[in-house]
Amino acid sequence: MTAHDEIAAAMADYFEGIYRSDTTILRRVFHPRAQYACATDGTLLQLTMDEYFPVVDARVSPASRGDARHDRIVSIDFAGPVTAIVRAECAIAPKSFIDLLSFVKLDGRWQIIAKVFHYDIASA
Repeated sequence: MTAHDEIAAAMADYFEGIYRSDTTILRRVFHPRAQYACATDGTLLQLTMDEYFPVVDARVSPASRGDARHDRIVSIDFAGPVTAIVRAECAIAPKSFIDLLSFVKLDGRWQIIAKVFHYDIASA
């Protein structure tokens, strides 16, 4: 399996975990010390995984609402053999997200070390 294939497989888990609001799946993809950040509303929201996962656990999942999935990998860019950035798109209604996910390969697997994202809210 190529590095590209390994990251694509990690992204499949990422998208599934987001769609199901399942932190068991997301913990397979995020490094325990990963950072989560957004400044869409003009202020910095920055969370650790210990802060982020309870938010996901409390969220009503798109899967449970029967929402259609809207997720895709836009690009995978390698900075070296153990470092990559993935640009991805996904949605949790009414928001659509552009995620910039920094990956590192540690302990034989690709893990997200930083998630920086922007979102838009769909107008009715």
